[in-house]
This record gives sequence, structure tokens and C-alpha cells, in this order.
Amino acid sequence: MNVSVKYLDQVRFEAEARGHRVICDQPESNNGANSGMTPPEFLLVSLGSCAAYYAVEYLRTRNLPTGGLEVNVEAGKKTGPARLGEFRVRVRTAELDERHRQGVLRAIRACIVHNTLCHLPAVEVEVEQTTAA
Repeated sequence: MNVSVKYLDQVRFEAEARGHRVICDQPESNNGANSGMTPPEFLLVSLGSCAAYYAVEYLRTRNLPTGGLEVNVEAGKKTGPARLGEFRVRVRTAELDERHRQGVLRAIRACIVHNTLCHLPAVEVEVEQTTAA
């Protein structure tokens, strides 16, 4: 997997993956134009959409209703260092018996983003400089 993030202006960036583009910005209260989600919001979207995908796959393979499926993700902010913490994922489905409710829960816990957050990967950061033309 690979994404590219390019600086546009002020605190606005364009992220691209597989030909898809999204704008990342800050709210006006943080010197932005509020023209896109913030990086932490993208993280919540990533977790929520991954959970939704795994839930839908579980339901579809068992011919269970998928209509009205909704996922809400919240996270509190932590400091020292600044980060998100205390993620809460709420999934709404059609009425299911206990066996399938537990099955959806297991499926969501198998989500790649959930597992990444629960089993922290190594993150390597390097700075490359462009040469003056």
C-alpha cells in the first residue's frame, strides 16, 4: 500500500491513493479553511470504514440484512505525547440473534485497521531533501 501527500497551501494537503484524491485541512480555529477532514479524523474514518466493511462481509456471507448498517467512531485526545486514545466503535445493525451479534463483533475485531491499532507497528520516519535546480 502506498499513498502520496502533497502540500497545497496554508495547512491544506492533497492525499492520493490509486488515483483517488482527498483534501486534508484544519478547521478555521486552527488556521485552516475547513475544506477537508483533519488527519485524526481520517484515522477515525479509516477505523470506522474498515469495521463497516468487515461487518457487511460477515452479514452478506450469511444472507443477513445489511440495510441501515452504521458505524460511529469516537476518540479522546491524550497528551504527553499528543495522540488519540480511548477509541470507541459503535456499530448499528438490523436486529440479530446473539450468535450473529457475536459473529459481527468477531468480524470487526479482525479488521486490519483495528488490529494495527491494537498491535502497534514500527513506524520509520526519514527526511529527504530535494536538490536546488
